[in-house]
Amino acid sequence: MHILVTNDDGVTAPGLLALAEEMSKIGNVSILAPDHNWSASGHVKTLDRPLRIKEVRLSEQITAWASDGAPSDCVALAVNGFLKEKVNLVVSGINPFANLGHDVTYSGTVTAAMEATIWGYPAVAVSLESPENLVGPADYRSASWAAGVVARSVNHYGLPPNVLLNVNVPYLPLNEIQGLRVTRQGLRVYHDKMDMRLDPRGRPYYWTAGDVPTGLPERGTDIGVLAEGFVSVTPIQLDLTAYHAIPDLNAWDWEQEPIHPQGLTLQKNHKLVEDHKV
Repeated sequence: MHILVTNDDGVTAPGLLALAEEMSKIGNVSILAPDHNWSASGHVKTLDRPLRIKEVRLSEQITAWASDGAPSDCVALAVNGFLKEKVNLVVSGINPFANLGHDVTYSGTVTAAMEATIWGYPAVAVSLESPENLVGPADYRSASWAAGVVARSVNHYGLPPNVLLNVNVPYLPLNEIQGLRVTRQGLRVYHDKMDMRLDPRGRPYYWTAGDVPTGLPERGTDIGVLAEGFVSVTPIQLDLTAYHAIPDLNAWDWEQEPIHPQGLTLQKNHKLVEDHKV
């Protein structure tokens, strides 16, 4: 089994090394990760410049490849030719902070796994709910264990097409982890605010500030399960269609002949015709 390990915190992040060491117990590991931090980068694809790759040694036993591209670029590079051995599984992480609810749209950790899913590879994103005021290095042992459990299960059972797993692990010793639960996305609550300041020349600039996100710990959600001491495993699909909204949208009157900005009217035959104005 060949496992690609990547992340969004950069190739030298301790969570990446912890994940690679755990995955090496399961199969052959290749690492291709960004050469610097891309946290909260979302699903980025680099099109306006070439991408470069260099080798990096992470420990006496583990070497990695670092790219100057985004997490999604790293996955695309790996599965589309850079790695000669076929990849069987992509695991992204371990992110030092949880990726819950709407976080998945911001997270480079999760969108790296999405990139793998787009290319048809089973993928898992792993994050650890480290406390915001943590002093000293984070302990990734529980998150590594959870990543190993999920990776083995994915290898055994497989995943449906266009589905990835978003795994979040509570910051607890392994003997206090209650188990794993399959969850749905919860409601993340953001407290961002834009802090406007002036530079030395009196020109305004803006800095994103505010308190850290919170969430509603509803039963059965990723947020609720973490609060109960369980590992959250959320299946995420690439199809973002809001199917429940389609019947309402089909009930709209789309043929009420609105005026087009350039003086054209949309007729019931769905063709734009010129307005005849006096």
